Amino acid sequence: MTRIQSVEAIPVRLPRDLEEATGTAGSPSVLRSGVTDYRWSASVPAIYSRHFETALVKVTLDNGLTGWGEAQAPLAPQVACTIVERLLAPLLVEAEFQPEPGHIEKTWHNLYGTMRVRGQTGGFMLDAISGVDLALWDLAGQMRQQPVSTLIAGAMARTKVPAYLSGLPSGSFADRCRFARDYQAQGFGCFKLFHEAAEGELFQLLDELRDALGASAQLAVDALWRLEESRAAAFGRQLDRRHAVWLECPFMPEEAEAHLRLAEAIQTPLAAGESYRTRNEISPVLPALRFVQPDLGRTGITEGLRIAAMATQANAAVLPHVSIALGPQIAAAIHFAAALENAPLLEFNPSVCRMANLFLESPLRVEEAHWQVPKGPGLGIQMKEAELRAAIRW
Repeated sequence: MTRIQSVEAIPVRLPRDLEEATGTAGSPSVLRSGVTDYRWSASVPAIYSRHFETALVKVTLDNGLTGWGEAQAPLAPQVACTIVERLLAPLLVEAEFQPEPGHIEKTWHNLYGTMRVRGQTGGFMLDAISGVDLALWDLAGQMRQQPVSTLIAGAMARTKVPAYLSGLPSGSFADRCRFARDYQAQGFGCFKLFHEAAEGELFQLLDELRDALGASAQLAVDALWRLEESRAAAFGRQLDRRHAVWLECPFMPEEAEAHLRLAEAIQTPLAAGESYRTRNEISPVLPALRFVQPDLGRTGITEGLRIAAMATQANAAVLPHVSIALGPQIAAAIHFAAALENAPLLEFNPSVCRMANLFLESPLRVEEAHWQVPKGPGLGIQMKEAELRAAIRW
C-alpha cells in the first residue's frame, strides 16, 4: 500500500523584466507608480505584482516518487501555501494513495469539504486544493507510467496542441505589429490583445494588425472585466465589424446576467472562465459562453474536467487559461487540452514559458505554433528544485 509521506508548499517570487512583460498574459497593463510591490493597474480594476509570483506544491510518496503541482497565485502566494500546509497537508500525510482518477476525485471532494460549511468554496482555498490536485495527477501518471493526458483520454490523447499568442508586449503599434508578424512567420494564426488602454487605441491596433497579418489571422480581445453594460453592445459591434474571434472577460465575473444580455446583442462569441474555480461558480454565466477558459491552477485537473464536460453539453469549446505559471501548471494545461476533443487552442505567452523553462530539466516546447505534449509519465517534467529555491527572492 502506497502512502503520502509529505506535502510541502513553496511560495515563489522571481525577479522579471516588467517592461518586457507588460501587455502580455499576467501583466496586461501599465502599473501605477508607487513604492510597493503590488500596484493598481493604470486602467484595469485589479492589482498586479511587479514580480513573477506563484505557489508550488510538492507531494512525496513513501515509495520515493515526487509529484509537482502549482496554484495560480500571482499575488500573495503565501496564502495558498499556508492553506496547503495548515489545512490540507494534515489530512494527506500518511493517507493511502491510489494512482486512479477516481481516487484523486475522492481526495478532491474530501479537501473541498474541509471548509465547505464555513463558506470557503472558492478563492484561495480552491487554489490550494488545485495545487495539490495537479501534484496527485502527476504522481498517478508516474506510478502507472503514463502521461497525464493518456491517463485521462487513453489513445485519444493528442501529442500536440495548437497554440495562440497571448498579448503583445508594450511599444508602438509598429513594434507590436512586427512582434505579431514574427510569430505569424512561425505558424501562429491566432493572436489575443488586451483592452488595457482607450477604446480608440484598441480598435486602431486591431485595424493595423489586420493590415499587417492579413485576412486569415484570427484576432481576439480580452476586455479585462472593464466594460460597462451601457456601452458593451456598441463595443461588441465594433468587434463584430472586425470579425473578432472572441471577446474575453467583458464584465466582472459575478455579473452573469450582463454576460447573457451581451451574448444576445452581438455576434462575437464570449469567452470567460479564469475567475471560476468550480462548476457551481461558472454555471450562471456558462449559457453566455462559446469559449470556456478554466485555469488549471484554480480548478485543478479534477474540477477542470467536470467544467469541460459542462462546456461540451453547452456546445462550447475549451480554451484553458494560462497566465503567470511555472512548469507544473503549464504542463498540466498542455496535458489537459491534449486530452479534450473540444480544446482547439491553448494560450501561449513567450516570456512566461521562458521563465518556466529556466527551472525545468527539459524545456516545454512550442514548435510550429503547437505545444508539444511532454512525453514522460505524469506531467512529464523534472523540476530544477535547487536552482529554483536559490532564485526565489522575498
